[in-house]
Amino acid sequence: MAKSSKAPLLIIFVTVFIDLLGFGIVLPLLPRYGEHFQADRWTLGALMAVFSAMQFVFAPIWGRISDRVGRRPILIVGLGGSTVFYALFGYATSLQGDATLWGFGALTWLFVSRIGAGISGATIPTAQAYIADNTGSKERAKGMALIGAAFGIGFTFGPLLGAAFVSADADGPPSAAPGYVAAVLSGIALLSAIFVLPESLKPDSTPTGHHWFDLASFRRAVAKPAIRAILLTMFLTTFAFAQFESTLSLLTQALGLADRYNFFVFAYVGFVLTLAQGVLVRRLVPRLGEFKMALAGAILMVIGLLLVGQTGVAGSRLMLYLVLPICTVGFSALTPSLLAMLSLRSDDTEQGEMLGLGQSMSALARILGPLVGIPLFKHTMHFAYWEAAAVMGIGVILVLGLRPKAGDELANSNDEISAES
Repeated sequence: MAKSSKAPLLIIFVTVFIDLLGFGIVLPLLPRYGEHFQADRWTLGALMAVFSAMQFVFAPIWGRISDRVGRRPILIVGLGGSTVFYALFGYATSLQGDATLWGFGALTWLFVSRIGAGISGATIPTAQAYIADNTGSKERAKGMALIGAAFGIGFTFGPLLGAAFVSADADGPPSAAPGYVAAVLSGIALLSAIFVLPESLKPDSTPTGHHWFDLASFRRAVAKPAIRAILLTMFLTTFAFAQFESTLSLLTQALGLADRYNFFVFAYVGFVLTLAQGVLVRRLVPRLGEFKMALAGAILMVIGLLLVGQTGVAGSRLMLYLVLPICTVGFSALTPSLLAMLSLRSDDTEQGEMLGLGQSMSALARILGPLVGIPLFKHTMHFAYWEAAAVMGIGVILVLGLRPKAGDELANSNDEISAES
């Protein structure tokens, strides 16, 4: 397959985008639906965390299998699984009162649906490998940016689409329609993969050895002070943002917003995230450099999280809309800057290894974030955000320790930034 072919890249973008629309529909509802089915604070945290836990376990497994059997079969299996488990999510939310399926209630099936969706959705690295198969080295960053664009646009339009299928009544019961809509969208993506998506892996390709989590690589990384600080900062950043992300729909519920308007809040966050990464960060990083951008992002996250917590105290919907961009823009500035710094401070022979460890740190943080954030929120609403702000305060200190020495060329990393925007 020619490296210059653009058709496969367009097809994989559309396929991933359609699937992520379903993700953007289900995520804003999950904490509310779990609470409706009487999940306690720890169970609710586990319900939010289990998706990321499955992705942490299965992403390298799917990637390893795709190196042997091809990208297309793995993507088809993942999309088929998403279709089934989103449909199960819809059916589970239709179970009311003492209704059960095979003797199990709605909450159990919500867990099953999220476990299955996490396993199925762990094929995003396979989609990235598909892009790598179809791009040369000069086009690689631009190709990888398609995945970031699909995430941002999907997370913006998914909630907008979901808003059409839920109640505008703050006291309305859960609707099964969003799960079924998400299943239909994943089904459409599945059909496009089956009938349109070509295989990208060359027949003569030889798979390389992989490890699920290479402890030797981790020990080598943490032995380097700069790398250790970057990895820890990435973990803390994602940990804090995961607490914000997993509790946002509970906060909007506390502010009296119905499911429909909750979707609008998430669409608003997705739009700000897309605009910040796609326009603001890409233009400012070449002028400011990664260190200044990361420091500004960390400080904005501290301020934004404190203000989100204050929004809960004040009970102001208007204030929520005003302060959400602060935290979101901060995260948008900090994350790609840290990835670029990690890449630039790693040897050329260990780029994949170090960036893979960075992804692992973020995945662990997304597992732990809801497990900490939701119980804190249920105990004292605003304390969850103030604790996350305190975590990011540590992040600010760590970023200050990453100040480049004289002569360091930390601003010349547009390719890495583009790959994650």
